[in-house]
Amino acid sequence: MLRFFQSYFPYQYVSLMGLLVLIRLPLLLHPFPLLIPELNWMIVGEQMSQGYLLYRDIWDSVSPLSALVYWGIHSVFGRSPLMLHAAATLVSILQIIYFNYLINNRDVYPDRSFWPGLIYMLFMHLSFDCLTLSPVLMSTSFLLLAFGTLIKQMDRRGATDEVFEVGFYIGIAALFYLPSALFILWAILSLLFYTGATFRQYSLSLFGFLFPFAAIVLIYYLWDSLDDFNRNLLSSVFRVRQYSLSDFKSLLASLFIPLGLGILGFLSLFNRPGRYVNFQQRVQQIVAIWFLFAVLTIALMPFLAPMAFLSFVPPMAYFAYYYFENIRKAWLAEVIFISAFSLMLLLFYQGALGIIPGADLGRLSSLQVRPSPLPDNITNRHVLIIGEDLSAYRQNKLATPYLNWDLAKYDLKNLDNYESVINVFDHFRKDPPDYIIDRENVVDKLFQRAPALSLKYEKTTTAGVYKRK
Repeated sequence: MLRFFQSYFPYQYVSLMGLLVLIRLPLLLHPFPLLIPELNWMIVGEQMSQGYLLYRDIWDSVSPLSALVYWGIHSVFGRSPLMLHAAATLVSILQIIYFNYLINNRDVYPDRSFWPGLIYMLFMHLSFDCLTLSPVLMSTSFLLLAFGTLIKQMDRRGATDEVFEVGFYIGIAALFYLPSALFILWAILSLLFYTGATFRQYSLSLFGFLFPFAAIVLIYYLWDSLDDFNRNLLSSVFRVRQYSLSDFKSLLASLFIPLGLGILGFLSLFNRPGRYVNFQQRVQQIVAIWFLFAVLTIALMPFLAPMAFLSFVPPMAYFAYYYFENIRKAWLAEVIFISAFSLMLLLFYQGALGIIPGADLGRLSSLQVRPSPLPDNITNRHVLIIGEDLSAYRQNKLATPYLNWDLAKYDLKNLDNYESVINVFDHFRKDPPDYIIDRENVVDKLFQRAPALSLKYEKTTTAGVYKRK
C-alpha cells in the first residue's frame, strides 16, 4: 500500500478517497449506535430551528459555530444521524486533501508522495465515534488552515500581515470548539521563535483571534444575553465534566498505534539530523509545539473519548511519516504499515459493529444512548430530564432550557436560592414539560419550594418519572 501511494500523481486523490469510502461503506450499510453527544447536538439544532436562542433558551456548552451547523442540518434534514455522518465524511475528505496538498506544495518533506494523506486518512479512524460531525472535527479544519498560513510565513525571510489570518482561523476554530483557543499561544510562540515577526504583527495575529469572539459577544450583548453566554460557554469549559461518558480503555486502545507511530517518527529524526533543510526543521518544531498544546486541551475536555482527540491527528500523522520514511527496507515498512492499518480497522469495526462476540473494547458503551425510561408509546412529547442520561429525548423533545445537567445545576441544585426557584418556575411556565425524569432527586425539593408546580404533576409507576396532569 505504501508503494502504491508513493507516487505523486493527481489521480491518487481518487484512489485515496476511494479507500476512505471503502472503509466507511460497511457502516453506511449497517448503521452504528447513536451516541449521547450526537443526540445532544441534534437537540440543540432542533431547539434553535424553533427560534430558541443558544445559551439563553438552551443551556448547553456547545460552541456557537458548531451549534449553527447543527441548526442548519436540522433545518434541512431534521434529526438525522446519517447527515451528521455524511457531513463529517465531507469535512474529513477536505482535511485529507488539504493536508496532503499543503505538505507537498510547501516541500515540508524531502520527497513528494501521497503518504501524508494516506496516514492522515488512517488516523482519522481512531474509533467509530470519529465518523460523526463533532465540534473537534470542524475545529481541526481551521487549525489546519492556520498551520498552512503559518508555514507560509516561515518560508519567507520575514513575516507579513497575513499573520492576521493565523489568528482569525484559530478564533474561528475556538468558536467551533472552545478549548482550541489555546492554540493562539501555539501560533504566537511559533511566530516568536521561527519568524521575524514584529510587535505589530503579533498584535495583528491576536486581533485576528479576538475579532470573531468580539462579533459573537456583540450579538449576545444586543440580545441582552451576555451573562448567559458567559455562564454557559466561557465558564463552562471549566465546569462541564461529563465523566460518565468517558471510556478510558477504548480511548487508550484507539490512540495506542497512532500515538506510538508518531512518537517513533519523532525519535527517528535524531538518527538523520543532516537530511532536512532549515525550513523543514522549523516545521518539525512547530508541529511538536502543536502536539504539546493539543495535550493541554485534555484538561478542558468535557469527556474523554476518541472523537475529542482529533486535533492530535495532524501532528501524529506528520511525525508518523518520518517513521516509515526512515525504515531502510521497503518491505519492512510495508509490513508494519499493513499491520497498523489492519489493527486500527479491526478496533474501528469492533467498536461500531461488535464483530468480536462478547468483547466490549472499542464499543464506547458509556457513550451510547440507552433505552428510554419512558414507555415506547410516549413519543414527540415535551420532556425534562434532570441528570446526564438523555435517552428519553431520542423520541421526544426538550422542555425548558435545561439540556446540559452540569449547567442546569446552576438552578436545579440551588433551590435554596430564591432567584433560582423563580427562574425554574418561569421556565416551567413558558415551556411546561409533559414528563419529568428525575435522576438527581431534585423534584421533591422543587415542589416544596414551588407548590404551584406540585399541583400540576403526579408520580407515575416508573421511579423518578412525573407526568403532567
